[in-house]
Amino acid sequence: MTFTEKWLNNFIDGIEARAAPPKADDYLGKDGLIYCSKCNTPKQCRIELFKKEKIVPCLCKCEIEKRDAEEALRKQQEQEKRIKQYQKMGFPESDMIDWTFEHDDGLNPKLTNAMKAYVENFDKFRSCGKGLLLYGSVGTGKTYAAASVANALIDKGYPCLVTNFARLANTLQGLYDGRQDYIDSLNRFDLLVIDDLAAERSTEYMQEQVFNIINSRYVAGLPMIITTNLTGDELKHPDSISKERIYSRILERCHPIEVAGSDRRKGKLKNDFAEMRDILGL
Repeated sequence: MTFTEKWLNNFIDGIEARAAPPKADDYLGKDGLIYCSKCNTPKQCRIELFKKEKIVPCLCKCEIEKRDAEEALRKQQEQEKRIKQYQKMGFPESDMIDWTFEHDDGLNPKLTNAMKAYVENFDKFRSCGKGLLLYGSVGTGKTYAAASVANALIDKGYPCLVTNFARLANTLQGLYDGRQDYIDSLNRFDLLVIDDLAAERSTEYMQEQVFNIINSRYVAGLPMIITTNLTGDELKHPDSISKERIYSRILERCHPIEVAGSDRRKGKLKNDFAEMRDILGL
């Protein structure tokens, strides 16, 4: 017997040894094979090995279905675990985990539909590094819209990070070494959402860090969603060369969307004030 023949025979013997023993209600079919009494499909099959017929174990239909169901459950559990990890990693502000399309207040359906369309076409946008620039006045829902996109993509299995320039710059400032390594580490996220452009301190150091973060993403060809209270004119005509360097890269890679509307924060504050006054009987 050749080495190959011996190896294959040992392999088949191993399969037989690991096979589950027949159940009491299994039965022998007319073809000489053992059948499952539950699904009435064979638990054995014939193969030809070196011109000799051999009967070996196989999975019946219900065992195949059981195996597939267990595999599907395992994959689902792994996906749920991965999503929880992405949520924990992607939202430094934990309340943003609830900022989803399902909880949207519906005040700006055009913006919401645009964000949903971005999610639906994310593979295409990711391949060409295209993101979004949400600009407009304070309290119009820019951050919520951006976080909703991140939440939806995390649910689909994409790692995302929602942060702001001040937090990123403060982290960089606290690093003695490895600043570039930290910036490079942001590129492990499929989408980077950075809130409040131009709210950071307007110092030379801060502007340089903002540029480094944006440029790293730009060079890597990875998408960003940037939110800012700047106007369209301020974005197109910055008042310094350092800002021009930053804004030009953002505008090249991020499609600008003006987010108009009233300040929702003021409206919520007014409602909260009225509710508190009623409770206190004032």
